Amino acid sequence: MQDMRQDSIQEQENEQKFSLEEAFGQLEEVIAHLETEEITLEESFREYNRGMRLLQQCNAAIDQVEKKVLQINEDGGLDEF
Repeated sequence: MQDMRQDSIQEQENEQKFSLEEAFGQLEEVIAHLETEEITLEESFREYNRGMRLLQQCNAAIDQVEKKVLQINEDGGLDEF
């Protein structure tokens, strides 16, 4: 059990920030790996967690883009760019 925790901590430390496109590519790899019949329960748990972290990163990146797209107009309102 402790090995699994250490693996998870190490994966999180090794995981880097990806561009949105790279993160989507990584998500596709996670999904493909989860769909294989040879995957163990432990591996599937790790892949699921990895996918969730990537999804959170994608959501954060999309939120940043949306904020940049909004501009304040002369009246103090927000207009989409």
